Amino acid sequence: MAELAGTSAQQISYKYIKVVPIAGALGAEIEGVDIASGVDDKTFDEIHRAWLENNIVYFRDQNLTPAQHVAFARRIGDIHPHLLNKGLENFPEIVEVRKTPTQKLNNGGRWHSDQMYTPKPAKGTMLYSRELPPVGGDTMFSNQYLAYDMISEGLKKTLGGLKGVHNGDSRNHPSGLTRMERAKSGLGTIPQVDPGDAQIVSAHPLVRTHPETGRKALYVGSHTESIEGWSHAESEPLLNYLKEFTHRPEFTCRVRWTKGMLTFWDNRCTQHFAVNDYQGHQRIIHKIMIQGDTPF
Repeated sequence: MAELAGTSAQQISYKYIKVVPIAGALGAEIEGVDIASGVDDKTFDEIHRAWLENNIVYFRDQNLTPAQHVAFARRIGDIHPHLLNKGLENFPEIVEVRKTPTQKLNNGGRWHSDQMYTPKPAKGTMLYSRELPPVGGDTMFSNQYLAYDMISEGLKKTLGGLKGVHNGDSRNHPSGLTRMERAKSGLGTIPQVDPGDAQIVSAHPLVRTHPETGRKALYVGSHTESIEGWSHAESEPLLNYLKEFTHRPEFTCRVRWTKGMLTFWDNRCTQHFAVNDYQGHQRIIHKIMIQGDTPF
């Protein structure tokens, strides 16, 4: 197995921002940036580099309007609309992730990468905190570069050429219900839309290559239901092992939200998990996803 090493070790010095790693595996806080005041190209280039080097970055104490949130996301790339979640009326690019004091289930409470079930999954996700519980509601992240590096050479050979089949609206959920069924029953935290003819089941390599860094990462999560060409019975043992392995503690970091915090991660090499430990309190997060390309 490869020696465990995080992404922060190879960081180069920054001139326009301060980057403070939060864990050995991944994650960093970026200081010295006021997004609402505008970000010049040189500063943005360093932000982009810090994002690639750390997988997930965040900015505290931002005061953003929805329009400013959308504008900053567009600096990264085109917006990836959610095929199943309804956006805000005046800003359809933004999905409001709201958990009320009476709701028990939260959104994102399983290890996953966003939009794995689409032909071109979102390369990035950008969340902005609007309202938070007094304590709890953290988000955990896991470095899938490290997960790949740490598996055996034999397993790497086994996974080569295999594709996972990802489903965006199955009953493979703690509730046993589809998204629409959860919404109708009051269990869902986000208004749902009918995807129509949009593709919400896709097959992608279980090991994908990052198009910008060239590094390999495991690509499996809660949306992964089977291996292409394998039966569910054949797929289940290997997928269950991978799903557990991908979030070993030494691959992870935990982000504690504060109000007005913008967090941005790379779905191509990172999984995340929203911790549901704030029953009886409200949490509102605004979510934008950035269009990616076909995994290879």
